Amino acid sequence: MSKQFDVVVIGGGPGGYIAAIRAAQLGFNVACIDEWKNAAGGPAPGGTCTNVGCIPSKALLQSSEHFEQANHHFADHGITVKDLKMDVATMIARKDTVVKQNNDGILYLFKKNKVTFFHGRGSFVKAVEGGIEVAVAGKTEETIAAKQVIVATGSNARALPGTPFDEENILSNDGALRVGAVPKKLALIGSGVIGLEMGSVWRRLGSEVTILEGLPTFLGAVDEQIAKEAKKAFDKQGLKIELGVTVGEIKNGKKGVSIAYTNAKGEALTLDADKLIVSIGRVPNTIGLNAEAIGLKLDERGAIVVDGDCKTNVPGVWAVGDVVRGPMLAHKAEEEGVAVAERIAGQHGHVNFNTIPWVIYTSPEIAWVGRTEQQLKADGVKYKAGTFPFLANGRARALGDTTGMVKFLADATTDEILGVHIVGPMASELISEAVVAMEFKASAEDIARICHAHPSLSEATKEAALAVDKRTLNF
Repeated sequence: MSKQFDVVVIGGGPGGYIAAIRAAQLGFNVACIDEWKNAAGGPAPGGTCTNVGCIPSKALLQSSEHFEQANHHFADHGITVKDLKMDVATMIARKDTVVKQNNDGILYLFKKNKVTFFHGRGSFVKAVEGGIEVAVAGKTEETIAAKQVIVATGSNARALPGTPFDEENILSNDGALRVGAVPKKLALIGSGVIGLEMGSVWRRLGSEVTILEGLPTFLGAVDEQIAKEAKKAFDKQGLKIELGVTVGEIKNGKKGVSIAYTNAKGEALTLDADKLIVSIGRVPNTIGLNAEAIGLKLDERGAIVVDGDCKTNVPGVWAVGDVVRGPMLAHKAEEEGVAVAERIAGQHGHVNFNTIPWVIYTSPEIAWVGRTEQQLKADGVKYKAGTFPFLANGRARALGDTTGMVKFLADATTDEILGVHIVGPMASELISEAVVAMEFKASAEDIARICHAHPSLSEATKEAALAVDKRTLNF
């Protein structure tokens, strides 16, 4: 007889493992199935985020930022460094250690919360009376059953048509995190989050980096004023970003990659590089799920179709994270995982898509929540805008990093905060204040009236809120 559970979660990434833990906290008998393996073949829960995404990329960004600081900025502080070298193997090993710490942390949390873990690939078998049967294919094969199933199988990197990833010369985010030496010339297709972050890592370590972007605008989802400020900083750093290009034939040879493309002027050009990172988006991961066995509905992209509560068309089956509609963000997946577990328990799980923060962990960092100025104009919303540059912030001056600004957008009549956009130091941390403020329907005046510690970067947030009413104190 199959092992019986109240809730089975397929996928152990941010959406899956968090859903499993929350369901267990609510008193359910829970199992989580995840197939990720470490180098030794052991379990490595955490999904793309932990293994080849958010966590390892931040580890490499931190290492490369240290190198950049030592190489170019320590002298400003009176620190002399001689014979500076980067041991890429040690950097990659540290990244792997950070990843393993997170993998082990999730396994510990499963044990602590009494979640049964299955290491293998989960797939649907059939619907049975009172639930769903799920197969687990690992070192051994078995079938388990659950009253409720949460699918959290994530997403995969999108390859260019006719140009598969070999993870040697043509790299996805996975291969980009395992490069063993600094490429002399690095090419990237796509100037989104992954492209900018990985381009920044290797540029800091000495690569000549060229990013080819098909869109005519830079970071089209970002507030235009913020995107322009970021582009100016990246240009100054030496990241070469070409917009409005059309990529043609890509030749993968023993000595590297050759990319034929047409630039925005219509000129036919060729870019030769040692490595090529392709970061043109991601696709939902439903391959091998055997969705048809239970009649689970997928859309034209292969994503699982869900309603506003993450319910699928099959009773008792839910789906969260990258495998459904909405932004492909780890923290969005986590919130959906918690919400679904609570809905299964009869509670009212909550996810507010309007207050999900976005972050690009480059230097300067870029972070935002809410609507952009372009969106407000397009929607016909009357608004007020206020900006404050880090150039006028005392803590930023002391840090030696005054690039960027904070921008507030507020309703012209009610003063409710409609969007906050930041480019500059520690933007990823500063944006949380804006998320809290918007979740509680705060006004710009509310932030302007709150005492912020001095000196701190957060004072730029207060000053930008003051700027909405044209009364900044330090600029």
